[in-house]
Amino acid sequence: MSKVPFKGVIAYPVTPFDYNENIDIPLFKKQVERLVTAGSHGIAPLGSTGVMPYLNDVEKEALTETCIQQVAGRVPTLVGVSNLTTEKTVYHAQFAEKAGATAVMIIPMSYWKLTDDEIVNHYDAVASKISIPIMAYNNPATGGVDMSPALLKRLLEIPNVTMIKESTGDIQRMHYLRKELGEEVAFFNGSNPLALSAFSAGARGWCTASPNLIPELNIALYEAVQESDLEKAQRIFYKQIDLLKFIVAKGLPRSIKAGLDLLGVGGGGFKSPLKPLNESEIAELDSILSAIESEVYQY
Repeated sequence: MSKVPFKGVIAYPVTPFDYNENIDIPLFKKQVERLVTAGSHGIAPLGSTGVMPYLNDVEKEALTETCIQQVAGRVPTLVGVSNLTTEKTVYHAQFAEKAGATAVMIIPMSYWKLTDDEIVNHYDAVASKISIPIMAYNNPATGGVDMSPALLKRLLEIPNVTMIKESTGDIQRMHYLRKELGEEVAFFNGSNPLALSAFSAGARGWCTASPNLIPELNIALYEAVQESDLEKAQRIFYKQIDLLKFIVAKGLPRSIKAGLDLLGVGGGGFKSPLKPLNESEIAELDSILSAIESEVYQY
């Protein structure tokens, strides 16, 4: 098994709920299928877009199994398994591996601020219990912990920890990671508005929910970068930047579900306390998507 099984555009599905706040499995399968057939290079259930912290164990297990079965090995799968405790993180990591996940992603979650040693021990404990690769996820905005480049370097010394997802939104951090950890370090961008800059800084891939709405543009950007066609990459990126900013500003679950509704796919409902976008926000999103649709094939 490859230590770094991902590259390119890794798509994050939402978790759709019905009116009783139960997961809508048929709709989830439909959404995952769209992401695969659109050309996404990997599928990552149970991320921030999939509201993983809001789900109970049974729901997490159902989504994990459903996603992996729907993908059916066509592209690699990256399952979020983060939890407050090491015990629960190990449990979900083992479940994901048994279900057939290609790799798991872990963000350090804590009520109390964790020390670097506690974080290293947490990852090490999980890594010792599974054999598939781990992506260390750094997103202080959602996890409340900012893992420094020095700490990430320590994590990469753990054999299973082979990838980093960097979502601070600091492009200098990405350049620093590349400089300090070497050109071979596998880091992935998780900050949508920095997609082009991150690829320029050496990101191996882009972890994003935007393929739910604009897969052609997302994949075209990656391909232009691979072709070293900067002018083309810039044109493609500028066509999607307004949407990328919007989905981050309004919240990924809300904005992606609203977009899926506008596209006629259906985004599904929410689990409380999350609520949908308001009418003016939906109108703004509709305007952005309409502008993109009118130009999407003109690059």
